[in-house]
Amino acid sequence: MTEPTGPTGPTEEALPVPVAALRPSLEAVLMVADQPLDQLALATAVGYPAPEVAEALTALAAEYDEQGRGFELRNVAGGWRFYTRDEYAPVVEGFVLEGQQARLTQAALETLAVVAYQQPVSRARVSAVRGVNVDGVMRTLLNRGLVEEAGQDGEHGATLYRTSSYFLERIGIVSLDELPELAPHLPDLAEVEEELSPTVLDEPTEPEEAGDDA
Repeated sequence: MTEPTGPTGPTEEALPVPVAALRPSLEAVLMVADQPLDQLALATAVGYPAPEVAEALTALAAEYDEQGRGFELRNVAGGWRFYTRDEYAPVVEGFVLEGQQARLTQAALETLAVVAYQQPVSRARVSAVRGVNVDGVMRTLLNRGLVEEAGQDGEHGATLYRTSSYFLERIGIVSLDELPELAPHLPDLAEVEEELSPTVLDEPTEPEEAGDDA
């Protein structure tokens, strides 16, 4: 028979760690996490069964929403983490980025958007879409962990790229299915494909604007 669970006694499923109240324990661990933590990792950290942890996480997220806290608890990219609530993001952004060059440039944002919606995609394809050479910008996105290699094109052998789980984490979505639809804002796709097809494997001759690889 399984021993009763709770903050006052051990359980058969919990690891032998010091037992403390579940919700405060989860808050304490999540407060110092530098990446999303999945349900199992959190259950191991606090010494409670995973089902109880899952229930407590959902309850905490609802509680923060109800109280209108400046932060929220989200399940993003397969794990839980604290995030600034959207309406307070400009305040935090101004504080964190003041005097720093941490923002992605417009060129980097545009390149990242092409990868996100066309992935897996080669550099040549991205360059063709943007009309400029994107080698420097792609290096920046790779270095920042927003983009990663995704194998090779079977026909031409070109390296393909896709967005990373860190990209999902940074924009606050669980999967690429949650990206907004672009169709209402784009010309007919067949026309675009027809225009790009003859040049997609050619290197663009127009250089990327200065400073856009930072």
